[in-house]
Amino acid sequence: MRAAGIYCRDCLASLPRDDATSDRYPSCRSPRLLKHEEIDQLSIAHIDCDAFYASIEKRDRPAIRDKPLIVGGGKRGVVATCCYVARTYGVRSAMPMFKALAACPQAVVIAPDMAKYTRIGRQIRALMRELTPLVEPISIDEAFLDLAGTEALHHANPALVLARFAKRIEDELGLTVSIGLSYCKFLAKIASDLDKPRGFTVIGRNEAKDFLASQPISLISGIGRSAEAKLARDGFRVMGDLQRRSEADLLRLYGAEGRRLWQLSQGLDTRQVNPDHVTKSLSAETTFETDVATDKDLVPILYALCEKVAGRLKHAELAGRNVTLKLKTADFELRTRTRSGLAPTQLPGRLFAPAHDLLAAEIDGTRFRLIGIAAGDLCPAANADLGDLVDTKVRRDKAEDRAIDAIRAKYGQGAIVKGIALRKR
Repeated sequence: MRAAGIYCRDCLASLPRDDATSDRYPSCRSPRLLKHEEIDQLSIAHIDCDAFYASIEKRDRPAIRDKPLIVGGGKRGVVATCCYVARTYGVRSAMPMFKALAACPQAVVIAPDMAKYTRIGRQIRALMRELTPLVEPISIDEAFLDLAGTEALHHANPALVLARFAKRIEDELGLTVSIGLSYCKFLAKIASDLDKPRGFTVIGRNEAKDFLASQPISLISGIGRSAEAKLARDGFRVMGDLQRRSEADLLRLYGAEGRRLWQLSQGLDTRQVNPDHVTKSLSAETTFETDVATDKDLVPILYALCEKVAGRLKHAELAGRNVTLKLKTADFELRTRTRSGLAPTQLPGRLFAPAHDLLAAEIDGTRFRLIGIAAGDLCPAANADLGDLVDTKVRRDKAEDRAIDAIRAKYGQGAIVKGIALRKR
């Protein structure tokens, strides 16, 4: 085996040598070293921004830099994200706000600014694409990268290129990222979460199976609480439990999902980094300050959410061919209802019509704490709202929508409001 590389994440110097025992880089004395016997052979990375929304707000508001920060809605909303100081008090993403504030009453709470976060996320994505064209976005603040074959371009191997990238994000944007480097997407994703914040973890082929043996099955994507509980009842709690069974056994027990579980537990993942990964849906939702139950209360909010989703479709140059209604009851039961087979649309009224039908079927006296709407089965905007001999109103609807957008662009979002959104809430 050739000598393992040692890379400094601070001075970005490299020192290939056989003796990789030093805890600090010789020249700058930094302890933030990258060293691994397979480091020069790995090229699949997962990059994840650290507490993205919270980090942006702390960067922009130096006075709260050392305080616990929660980014989220009102008292009945949920935590979108929180800083690492708040996490020491037990605050977590998706936690109800009342629980978060009970755990950390001194926290600063800031409402999300999605336009700002999206803008900065695109800046980071653009910098990723300078490293390789093989960038697969997973969300606004994370992506997979395949840097195989880029050594000649960057005059460095992927590990050092990624270390340079992390430092550039800190220097130019004032934010931090954590990186996982491995030979497959499954392990790269796990690695990026092992040493947050400002982490850089490497998992090679030789250690993969032993490393995975002690990891909980919940690290496998798609394993939610109910699936985890069922697997636990069957005697599978960590991936080592899966490793000890044959692929045929797991296939017999769980079908195709059993084969996937067995393969991932063995560190086998043949998925490629796909730069053409497409958004599957665009959505918007809101949590109420008090539970609501009536059509009178819910309809105006539903229409406003349809307007938000329509705006996001236009911005992304996409159109939706199905609509999904999301409702969460006062006792946290989640209901989702979908209407498919729609003509492609970007118009709020045409998202609202099927969504309203779905909502009407749920109005039975149940009190709801949350409502959301999503447009799915997406296609290019060129296919949107074309109309036909039967649908003759589409031109009028499009013209009306364009006029509303133009007025709002000039005078603000509240300059013109549809009558349906003016009902008493």
